[in-house]
Amino acid sequence: MELMTVKQAAIKWKVSERRVQKLCSDGRVIGAIKLAGSWMIPSNSISPTKINSNILMPKKTPFLDMTNLYSEPGLLLNNKEAYVLYEAQIAYRRGELDKVYDKSKELLKFNSDTYAILGSGMLLALCAIWKGDLQLWIEAKKLVCGAPTKTKEERDIVSLTIAIIDSSLYNNQDYPEWFKNGNFEVLPADSHPAAKVYYIKYLYITAFSVASKQIEIDGISGLSMMNMIPLIIEPLITQAVVDKTIIPEIYLRLSCAVAYNNTSRKDEAIIHLDKAINLACKDRLYGILTEYVRHFNGLLEERLKEIDELGYAVVTHLYKKYNDGWSKIIGVVRNKMIATNITPKEREIAKLIVFGFTNKEISKMLNISESTVKQTLVRITNKTKIYDKKELIYII
Repeated sequence: MELMTVKQAAIKWKVSERRVQKLCSDGRVIGAIKLAGSWMIPSNSISPTKINSNILMPKKTPFLDMTNLYSEPGLLLNNKEAYVLYEAQIAYRRGELDKVYDKSKELLKFNSDTYAILGSGMLLALCAIWKGDLQLWIEAKKLVCGAPTKTKEERDIVSLTIAIIDSSLYNNQDYPEWFKNGNFEVLPADSHPAAKVYYIKYLYITAFSVASKQIEIDGISGLSMMNMIPLIIEPLITQAVVDKTIIPEIYLRLSCAVAYNNTSRKDEAIIHLDKAINLACKDRLYGILTEYVRHFNGLLEERLKEIDELGYAVVTHLYKKYNDGWSKIIGVVRNKMIATNITPKEREIAKLIVFGFTNKEISKMLNISESTVKQTLVRITNKTKIYDKKELIYII
């Protein structure tokens, strides 16, 4: 990403240097960073003073950052109508929660359209999870439910947005039947990149529920569905590359890596994980990586530390906040105390137990002794006070 100085920005935007500095200090310049006491600004940025306050979505979707408006790392949106929502979404992908909250609230002061309101509601719901704030999560859902709709297409995307919010707490029940069948024709084409990402998340949660015996599907058991997920994701990743939809590509690669890792295909997992990390780190999208830390049992952190030490430090810091908030809010929803001090290795063993593997099978899979598996289970029990192995689902 090429950067310009305050002086260069002042000349380009035809304002004073002092004005540019004030805009940067107020957080109104997307991507501006302070280096050695001086502000540096993405060279493709336009002056925030020229942004129109009427938020009219340039595309029919609440997920602007998942479209090809964001087509390469470092290329930030210059479409003035969607500036506020887009800025909030990129801030969320970076883990800048206070900025997300402020921008979402700012957006709602405008006479926003359906897609802008849905986008704001989604962001507030995600912030609520990081903060462990159930009341904010409920308010965000109410905001989405109350979004003005005139067409069936708009009502369908409202239904999908509500389901996505619920699925962030591993509740798959509210997805519309057409979505479960992989039929996105009812949605505007601009929403398809995001729909693919959330469809894969829906399939993953379903596969996880099958593997952990929470649900039964005729003809499918154990990890069989989990093994099939990469076969579905791989073509979607290729399409995301062709379409230059960077953020969906990152999410799809991470989901594919999780599925590979869960089925003991670590080499394939690392290929997608490394590519996702490289894409995310180019534009400091550390928030995306943070969401996936708990799914990799230490592998994401291991690869991130090797690829980008700064990213590793940031994600480690963000994950503590995310894990505490997520555990708190999902614990309230499930009426369970969710332990936050479980180590990656303990979580991995707990997951394999929930999947139905025996101590002997787990010892062979992880190349550890059966005694170590048993001792780990004792530690988990002491930490969580969970004595029924089926209830280990609540910590993984």
